[in-house]
Amino acid sequence: MPTLILGKQIVDKYLNMSEVIEAVEKAFIDWSSGYGAMPSKAYIVVEKGDFRAMPAALPGVAGVKWVNVHPGNYRLNLPTVLGTLIYSDPDTGYPLAIMDATEITAYRTGATAAIASKYLANKQSHCLGIVGAGHQAFTQILAHAELFNFDQIRVFDHDKGAIERLISYLPGYPLKESTLDELVSCDIICTVTTAHEPVLKRESIAQGTHINAIGADATGKQELEISLLQDSLVVVDDTTQSCSAGEINVAICNELFSADDIYGTLGDIISGKKNGRQNDESITIFDSTGIAIEDIAVAKVIYEKAKQDSSAISVRLVD
Repeated sequence: MPTLILGKQIVDKYLNMSEVIEAVEKAFIDWSSGYGAMPSKAYIVVEKGDFRAMPAALPGVAGVKWVNVHPGNYRLNLPTVLGTLIYSDPDTGYPLAIMDATEITAYRTGATAAIASKYLANKQSHCLGIVGAGHQAFTQILAHAELFNFDQIRVFDHDKGAIERLISYLPGYPLKESTLDELVSCDIICTVTTAHEPVLKRESIAQGTHINAIGADATGKQELEISLLQDSLVVVDDTTQSCSAGEINVAICNELFSADDIYGTLGDIISGKKNGRQNDESITIFDSTGIAIEDIAVAKVIYEKAKQDSSAISVRLVD
């Protein structure tokens, strides 16, 4: 049986945000319903960054993603996040594919945040704010535009060049450079930074705002003021991961927030076990650490398409 080797070119060819959103939402439903398995990601910290091992299984699929975060990679003209995914047959363990997961990571992260906004943001939301204009901002915008009709998308970053590049990549979208003071009045705000100090303060956030906290995905990272967490309805992708390495990790470490203060998981809300937004005035926060079921669900979509592609490289890893 051959193993497909799917590089960036083929993976990107078959990535479609609408399909990614559909696959990720179903993965959360399956996992919340007990039809999946996923231990928390394992971290290895090295001098210039860290690596994460992320295994998961869903009905009919299994795999593991090996992904890094190296903030200094831009100096080498490399992505901050690089990923490789092994996609296996759960019945035999045979490696069906080894694929680039760099764009899978970006797309599924954007998709998951947009799904969270679908359930937690006010339905009449018309303004999206993006804090941080790196590559993840691109997929946040792509995903949210699938589910919302925005009049305006405001982008803030200390790097003006990054904002200009983002706007140039998305012609036809209502993007504009913004100050942070202007951006915080948006209905939905996505924070996609590498910050270790709060970039959003409680006093600046209006009632009814929904925030997707994306950047804090390792111990010590923090994008939101702790009092903002305390005054909000907080939803997580995975309780264990969020407590140790998500947006709430600093607050928990300082004993100013606890797992008991979490309203629920996104899977619980999507599957109907818990309600989403309670009223128009609540501030809601989705703490996104990124979980492996998202990657495996998207990998399935890519594999099913790529195995019909005659240009896909195949090798025989096991005789």
